Amino acid sequence: MAALGRDFDGIVAANALVAVDDEHDPEGASTAFERAHVAALMARAGEHLEELDRAVERLERHEYGQCESCGETIAPERLEIRPAATTCIRCARISPAG
Repeated sequence: MAALGRDFDGIVAANALVAVDDEHDPEGASTAFERAHVAALMARAGEHLEELDRAVERLERHEYGQCESCGETIAPERLEIRPAATTCIRCARISPAG
């Protein structure tokens, strides 16, 4: 997140040095896209960090690795790939948000 923040700040700072008109300057559109892209990456990284924080809370409550839907154990292979997973594979297929 820190690296993305530096990238975003660099894009903003570079644009502050130049009078950019996003609508009419051909470079403005790509600059606006870069800024929006980095902002979206930062938002997703923040969401992922929150998911990991909730996983740590489950770990502290001794609930980590238990499916929140059916109560069964989440396969270690799934947790290795997706440490913040809250559902087993079977329940995730039923409800893709897990």
